This record gives sequence, C-alpha cells and structure tokens, in this order.
Amino acid sequence: MIVSRCIFAKALAALGVLAVASQAAWAQGYPDRPIRLIVPFAAGGNADLNGRVVADVVQRALGQPAVVENRAGAGGGVGAEYVARAEPDGYTLLVGSNGPLTINPIINPNVSYDPLKDFAPVALVSYVPHVLIVSNKLGVKSIPDLVALSKTRPINLATSGVGSASHMTLERFKQATGAQIAHVPYKSGGSLLPDVISGNVDGAMTELSTAVELHKGGQAHIVGVAGASRSKSAPDIPTFDEQGVKGFLARSFIGIVAPAKVSAEALAKLQAAIAAGVGAGTEAAAKLVATGSEIATPEQMTPAGFADFIKRDLEDMRAAAKLAGLGK
Repeated sequence: MIVSRCIFAKALAALGVLAVASQAAWAQGYPDRPIRLIVPFAAGGNADLNGRVVADVVQRALGQPAVVENRAGAGGGVGAEYVARAEPDGYTLLVGSNGPLTINPIINPNVSYDPLKDFAPVALVSYVPHVLIVSNKLGVKSIPDLVALSKTRPINLATSGVGSASHMTLERFKQATGAQIAHVPYKSGGSLLPDVISGNVDGAMTELSTAVELHKGGQAHIVGVAGASRSKSAPDIPTFDEQGVKGFLARSFIGIVAPAKVSAEALAKLQAAIAAGVGAGTEAAAKLVATGSEIATPEQMTPAGFADFIKRDLEDMRAAAKLAGLGK
C-alpha cells in the first residue's frame, strides 16, 4: 500500500497533537494517586509533627491522600537516600531537616546523596529555635549561672546524638561562652527528657518544641532560647543574646523536598499547596506556632528561597562540625 506524502504528513501532525494533549492531560491530572511524605525519623518528633501538618494541607489542596511514612536511621540518612533514589514523579517527598540535608553530608563519609544535586526544594515550612533546658536539681535559672557553675564543677548536657543539629549548637555554645560541658549523646530528643527530669543529666540542648511542656509544667527549667526574639509560646524565657551570648542563634528547620528531576508542574502544585496551607495566619501555622515553631517567610516557602536557605545552613553546619571535631 502506497501512502501519499500528504497523508503521511497529516498523520505525523496528528501524532504531535496527541503527544501535546497527553502531556497536558498528565500535567492537569497530577496528582491522581496518593502522595507519600517520608519522615526520616521515628514518630513523635518535630519532623514527624510538621510532616503530618503538611500532609493534611496537601491532601486538602490537591484532593488525593497524603500519607506520612517514617523511615528512620542514620540520622535521617536512610529516608533521605530513599527519596533521592525514588521516581521523580511528585509522589514521594522528603520531610527534610538539618540532619539529612545539612549535617549528614558534611560529617558522614558514607552518605550517597548530594543535598544540592539530588533534591528539588519545594518549600521551607518552619523552624524551631534550640533551647538549653536544665534539671531542677541543678539549681540554676540563667545562662550566666550555668556558665559560672561549669567553671567550678563539670556540667553534662545531653543532645539528640553525635552530629545532630543540637550537638552542633552545643559545640558552638561551648566556644561562645567557655563553659566546661561534657556532651552526652542520646538517640533522639524525646529519649533524653526523662533523664533531664530525674537529674541523671544536668540538662540538654534541644528544640523548644521538645522541651516547652516540661518548662511550663515545672518539671525542668529552660534557661535560654537561641532565637532572635522570645518565643510567643513561652515569652518568659529570655534569649541567649539577652543573657550576654551576643548574636547566638540556633534552630532546627523543616522543609519539603522532592527527587531532583521532578516535573515543574508537580513542583508548582506542591509549593502552592504548602504556601497557602501553612502560611502565616492559617490554622496549620497556628498549630505549629503553639509548639514553639516559627513559620517560614513567603520567600522561604518558594523553591529558590528554600534552596538558598539550605546552602547557607550547609556552610554554618560545616563550621560547627569543625568545632565538634567532625567532618569529611
């Protein structure tokens, strides 16, 4: 059978139209199945709390189930590697934080992903300042008191583990104040709390969201918050800066990233859902603020803004890791 050039050209044109139509339908159809948000830590922590809040707003905005899946291990590295290697289709996302995105790549030579090359930032969600909480048995009520006591007898402070964001903050604090402090690493922020209450450790450097209820309940005392200003959730706690540790800021952040080659359409829909659902003034934002978190700015809730944030935090963590004697 002989096909004329005219018919052949029309057929090619028709195929082209079908291809374009198919691409348009795909873009309009995202998402058409459940989205997974991988939390690279155990349930109950700050990343898990934020992940569930984000899952709820994404589900409401995009009309598909958004499911949180906890894949803990290696300081967040197990979950991060899983997402880095996942299909870049917008259906597998990482609830990213300091550990997997800006600390592990610096201190762990076995990390197999690059935080800048293997992920596409979607939006920064929130950050929570670090605090120094002490056992009531220690008998100190301020940072100057703690530093002075450390010069007379050893002080042991817990963190959520070697190389954790709170460990990096503790090392910076020791350098800034000259305090004589022994580091006691735990497996998580939640696991150290009973020993702070009992006095088995003198205190801990941890996240405000982890410690604030102990402080409010009188079970332990937060002597300082490493924020630019006092927290709205606990305005009685003075900042480190107010107590003479000038310019001292430290926080854990939470943001959503996707595999690097995710489509622009999926990225845009996810970012818009998060920015609208978790932005300042929303019900979701109020829920996070009540735990001590601060909501990211509109610029930080964009892919470009979050990318810049990650780059800056990588450099800060590189400097902190040197103080701790860690790093590649």
